[in-house]
Amino acid sequence: MMAANVLNSQLAIEASVYVVRAFVKMREVLATHKKLVQRLDEMEGKYNRQFKVEFDAIRALMEQPKTTTRRIGY
Repeated sequence: MMAANVLNSQLAIEASVYVVRAFVKMREVLATHKKLVQRLDEMEGKYNRQFKVEFDAIRALMEQPKTTTRRIGY
């Protein structure tokens, strides 16, 4: 995503979109598969120090996005 901001090329933009779609798909998979979540918990306990940033990112993706509804009208 950073490359798309810096390079401003079509290839960089396509790569950025690809990365975002991959993370969205991963969030959907993690949210629907409880066994995968359990396995992630086990791996986090075992490798937490080595991959803390990655586990934090995956956990953030697992959370449902918070949507706020705007009131229409007066």
